[in-house]
Amino acid sequence: MTPLRLRLRMAPIAAVALLLACSRAPATTYDLVIANGRVMDPESGLDSTRHLGITGGKIAVISAEPLQGTRTIDATNHVVAPGFVDLHEHGQQEESYALMVRDGVTSALELEVGDGNIAEWYKTREAPQLVNFGVSVGHIKARMKVLNDPSKDLLPAGAGGTGSATDAQQAAMAEILRQGLAEGAVAVGFGSAYTPGATMAEMERMFRVAAEAGASGHIHLRNGVPGLDSTIAAAKAAGMKLHIVHLNSVGNDDIDTFIARITAAREAGQDVTTEAYPYGAGMTSIQSALFDDWQTWPEERYALHQLVSTGERLTKATFAKARKDGGTVIIHGRSEEQTKKGIVNPLAMVASDGFIENGRGHPRTSGTYAKVLGKYVRDEQALPLMDALRKMTLLPAQRLEARVPAMAAKGRIKVGADADLTIFDPQTVIDRSTYTDATIPSAGIPYVLIAGQVVVDSGKVTAARPGRPLRAPTR
Repeated sequence: MTPLRLRLRMAPIAAVALLLACSRAPATTYDLVIANGRVMDPESGLDSTRHLGITGGKIAVISAEPLQGTRTIDATNHVVAPGFVDLHEHGQQEESYALMVRDGVTSALELEVGDGNIAEWYKTREAPQLVNFGVSVGHIKARMKVLNDPSKDLLPAGAGGTGSATDAQQAAMAEILRQGLAEGAVAVGFGSAYTPGATMAEMERMFRVAAEAGASGHIHLRNGVPGLDSTIAAAKAAGMKLHIVHLNSVGNDDIDTFIARITAAREAGQDVTTEAYPYGAGMTSIQSALFDDWQTWPEERYALHQLVSTGERLTKATFAKARKDGGTVIIHGRSEEQTKKGIVNPLAMVASDGFIENGRGHPRTSGTYAKVLGKYVRDEQALPLMDALRKMTLLPAQRLEARVPAMAAKGRIKVGADADLTIFDPQTVIDRSTYTDATIPSAGIPYVLIAGQVVVDSGKVTAARPGRPLRAPTR
């Protein structure tokens, strides 16, 4: 065969080889790959072994086939879930964040009490933070300012709680709320239990301010079932989206009725949501209006109160001293049945109501999410895992996304979503903190990512600070 004919016979083979070579694009190398994990996404229902490719802080690909990354985390035998979104967290500082993130929390929001100066609140957190963060503008804080409450703490200790407000004073409060909403407050916070001086007419007036801005109102309500009924009615009249905080601790013995009332309001078309935390004790300021009747209590009631600073259970005499000195107190007494009803009910999101300061606080700060996953999902099988994750991720993100567009990229695992991810071992995840030591981190959550950066690596908090403000558009 002549050289010319040989070249002609080989030409088609060479062309095919060239075509095949060109069709094999070089493998993409992602910033980070999460390999072999059980990926669970409450929005799509995905629950399968997948590989996630992360680039530029976003989920770039969800693949059934292995991927190549600059770093790869092997999530074999682990669940890969959206990062947990906590709508109710008072510890908005590094000490609390470092415990919360090891409990799987990637976004922490202070939406009950809130703040009175939104621009300043965000300005003080301009340095990168460990987790994503946000705040409401608070009716409690507006009341404290307008009525000159003497408290320097989170809650009022005088006229801000018990004082009545004139029409002009209420107008001044409303203006503080409007200003905060214009400055990007996520929501409006309320605490009628802490402001007994505020009439329901005042509350409804403030609800209308929230409704004007399309903001949800997050309220610690008062007076049991009658208070729930009047709050739902006022929110309906004002047109405000209502969120009732800690269903279990405001419902207590009436939790079944609370659930029935909220369900009825929702079925009637009203926008009402709620939340719960998985502990039988609450915590609050001992100088708050919740305890204004303390001198009338039977002796055994004082012993249900545990001073956070020392861990001691109180008597009437020590309660009186602590009431004068100030500080926080843990309130025991809620039954396990009441706690579980709040957690497993489909209405309730999971939120911690946590706070740690100087190493003291409530175990819910560091253990809420791991306790739900370990105790109620795995050990008691009281709640399917996907349902629990929905309560921790998708539902809280959806509650806020109409006003805070950034939330539409959180609480999901999908291409284009923020790479805020919590990786946990469903066989070992559990809370370990206690009422005497709330600083013990949860177990079984080895990796947590925020914006694609690893903030918990093999159970330890890293130096990464990818947390960014969660904020409504400012005007």
